[in-house]
Amino acid sequence: MAEYLNDQQAGGSVSGSSPDSNRHTVAEYLGTIRKHIVTLIVTFVLVVVAACVFTAMSPVKYSTTTKLFATYDSSSSSLNSAEQNSANSYIMSQIKSYPTLTTTQAVLQPVIEELHLNQTVNGLAGQITASNPTSTAFVNITVTSGNPKQAAEIANATAASLSNVVEKSLYTSGSQSAIKLSIVQPAQQPTVPSSPNWKFNVAAGVLAGLVVGVFMTLVKDRLSKTIQNEGEINEYIDAPIIGRVVEDPLLEDPKPVVVNEPGSSLAEDFRRIRTSLAFMAPVEGTNCRLLVITSAGPSEGKTTTSVNVAAALAENGAKVLLVDADLRHPSVANKLDIDGSAGLAHVLSGQASVKDVVQRYWRPNLHIMPAGPKPPNASTLLNSVIMTELLNNALQKYDYVIIDTAPMVVANDAVIFVRRGGALVMVCRRDKALKNDLEDIRQELDTLDQSVSGVIFNCAKENKKIGTVYGNYYYLSEQDEKKKKKNRFFKK
Repeated sequence: MAEYLNDQQAGGSVSGSSPDSNRHTVAEYLGTIRKHIVTLIVTFVLVVVAACVFTAMSPVKYSTTTKLFATYDSSSSSLNSAEQNSANSYIMSQIKSYPTLTTTQAVLQPVIEELHLNQTVNGLAGQITASNPTSTAFVNITVTSGNPKQAAEIANATAASLSNVVEKSLYTSGSQSAIKLSIVQPAQQPTVPSSPNWKFNVAAGVLAGLVVGVFMTLVKDRLSKTIQNEGEINEYIDAPIIGRVVEDPLLEDPKPVVVNEPGSSLAEDFRRIRTSLAFMAPVEGTNCRLLVITSAGPSEGKTTTSVNVAAALAENGAKVLLVDADLRHPSVANKLDIDGSAGLAHVLSGQASVKDVVQRYWRPNLHIMPAGPKPPNASTLLNSVIMTELLNNALQKYDYVIIDTAPMVVANDAVIFVRRGGALVMVCRRDKALKNDLEDIRQELDTLDQSVSGVIFNCAKENKKIGTVYGNYYYLSEQDEKKKKKNRFFKK
C-alpha cells in the first residue's frame, strides 16, 4: 500500500484548476458580499458619516447671477437685412471672448474700488464665473460669496463694469463701440445657500459607501488566507458540513464535554455530529464504521473533536475504540489526562500486544489506544502488516473505530486508513484553516482518487439563537447552575 501511495504521488504533477474555476458568477459575488456583510456595513456607515461631516464643516456660500444681453449699437436708425446679418455675426464672434474678459483687471479693478473690497483682482476672479450660453448673445455672470448681500453687489457691479469696458474702452480709442451690453436681469440677494448641497452630498455619500463597501468586501475576501465560515469550505472541499462546534472554554477541559458538561449546548453539538456519523456506511464485510479524523493543518482541533465524538458515540451505547495514530505528535493521552507511556507505537514495533496498551475510559464500552512514544519511522509503522491486522481485528470487535491521524499538510497517513473503507472526516477551524492548504489537499485527494466524507467546522461563531431565553432554558451547563445557586445565596 505504501508503494502504491508513493507511486501515485511521484507519477505526474497535480492537475491545476480548470479555467472555469476562475470564473465568478453573480451568485458567488453575492455570497462573498453576504459573507463579509459586517465589513460592507461598517464601510458604508463610515463613508456616509464622512460625507456628512465634510458637508457640515464646509463653509456656507451663496450664489447669484446677473444676465447681460449684447446688441449692435449703430448710428443709423435702421439696418437692411445684409447689415443686420453682418452685425449679428460680429456680435457672435466678439461675445465669445467676454467671459474671459470679465475676470481681467480692466473689469474687476473698478469693482474693487467701487465696493471698497479688501481683495486682489485674482482673489475676486476666483469668486466669479462668467459664461456665454451657446448660440446666444447672453453673458451670465455668477458670483459666489459667504455674504449673500455682497454676492449680489459684486455681480451687479461686475456686470456694469464689463458693459462699460466693452462700450467705452475695449475698442478703438475715441470711438463708440458697436456692441452694447445691457443688464436684462440684475442679481438678487440669495436667501438659500448654494453650498454645501446636503441632498447631493448625502446621496453621493450613500452611493460611494455602497461602491466602496462592496469593493472592500471583495478585497478582504481576496486577501483573507484563512477560512472564516463554513460556506467557504465548500469552495475547496466538496463535502457536506456534518457539524459545527462553537468556540467555548469547555473545549480546553481535560474531559470531553459530553462527560464534563452533558447538559450544555456544546455537548449537543457533538451529539448532532454523532447522528450524522451514524448514517455513514460501515466497512464492507463488517458492522463497524471506520472514522478517520484529520485536519488541514495543526492546531485546528482534530484531537479535541476525536475524543468528544468518541465520548458522544459511547454515551449512546456503541462500542468505540479511539486510536491515536498521529505518531509524529501524539496528543490523545494528554488531552484525556491518561497514561500515554505505552501505545500504538509499541504494538506496531512488536514490543507490546493490543490488550497491554488499550485503556478503558469513562464507560466500559469506550476504549482508548494512545500513540505511545514518538517513533523515528512513523510512516513505515503505519503502513506495516501489523497495522493492517490490528485494524482488521478492531473492525470485528467494535461498532466504531476512530483514528486520530496527522494533519494532511504534515503527512497523508489518513489515506492509508481511508483505503481500508474508512470515512475521511476533516476538521476545519475558523480563522486557522488555510485556504491554500485546503486547495492542495483537494488536489492531492483527487490524484489519489479519494474524497472527504464530511467536514466539521470548529470554533464557529456562536449562533445568536442559542443565546436567547429559550436556548438558555434547554441548554444549561452545571457551571451555569452553580452560578445561579450562588446568586440565590447572596440574595438571601
